[in-house]
Amino acid sequence: MTGKMAASARSVLSRSARDTGHILGRHFVLVAKCLCSATASARPSSAQQLAEKLRAKKEEEKAKKREVPRDPVQRRVQELKQYTKQLQNVHPNVLSKALKRGILHEDKNLVVINKPYGLPVHGGPGVKTCITDILPILAKMLYGHKAEPLHLCHRLDKETTGVMVLARDRETAHQVQELFKTRQVAKKYWAICVGVPMPSAGMIEIPIIEKEVQGQQQHHKMTLAPSYRMENGKTMKVRPNRHAHVAVTQYKVLSSTLSCALLELQPVTGVKHQLRVHLAFGLGCPILGDHKYSDWNKLAPQKLSVGILKKLGLEQTKTRYLPLHLHAQQLILPPLGSESQDLNLVCKLPRFFVHTLSRLCLEIPKKD
Repeated sequence: MTGKMAASARSVLSRSARDTGHILGRHFVLVAKCLCSATASARPSSAQQLAEKLRAKKEEEKAKKREVPRDPVQRRVQELKQYTKQLQNVHPNVLSKALKRGILHEDKNLVVINKPYGLPVHGGPGVKTCITDILPILAKMLYGHKAEPLHLCHRLDKETTGVMVLARDRETAHQVQELFKTRQVAKKYWAICVGVPMPSAGMIEIPIIEKEVQGQQQHHKMTLAPSYRMENGKTMKVRPNRHAHVAVTQYKVLSSTLSCALLELQPVTGVKHQLRVHLAFGLGCPILGDHKYSDWNKLAPQKLSVGILKKLGLEQTKTRYLPLHLHAQQLILPPLGSESQDLNLVCKLPRFFVHTLSRLCLEIPKKD
């Protein structure tokens, strides 16, 4: 009897253990499933939160950029940065579309664009995008994927804005380049200069040469190489430097105040930085925003008078944001091929230039 009872007890305990094991097993699976589902639900939640944080941060940065600074100087600096935003960091396709929208003239031979500020014509150290790089893209946008790349006919400095001529084929490009070389193209630039030239109209005919500047920053600049010098109060002719280039510039004051002027410039020759050098070192009236030629001995932001700074809404420490105010306003090309009339190409002033004229109380001359 005792053995049967013991066996029965063992059987009951065994069934109880099995039942308990099944219950615990089911409970463990249920808990595990809950934990897994909780972890799975937590992951997307944390990823979503991270994405939302990143979006919020980007929106905050955009809002800061859109926010107008209370300080008037900072507001003016932000304005200048927006006006003169360089296009080197944008995608070549975006740049091509921008140039396409600004086309001034287009025919079977030529495409004439409005060159924006801060965009170099050729590549070089530190240059991400230049006009040369996007000529094939612009041609395809205008004439299809099989179009021949457009060709440069001349060049403008990176900081210069205005009329720029491109040719649709190599032969036309050579023709136009020859017209520039033989001085058959009439060129008119507008510039705002610091100071007022005396007399108000004239011609500067001083050769230009490139020299190395000795100082804290060794660098090269174009400078004057005059054929005359003063000796004992007399003008003496000197032997011309064989490395100097003949340079001739006509100028005329269009509008002026006591401290600055709007000039029309007609370069007869085409020496590198000719207009900037003739104005800065020949007339003593550097172009506004010319941080290279306002001082021969160093490379530093242009120094301006208190009166000009006040009108521009800037402090001297912020003048480095001032762009070069030099604009290729008009080109007149003689007839090409079967054409019978001159081609008169005119380009309106960029916004930052117009805004500066208004601040300096300089007037744009009325059309005849």
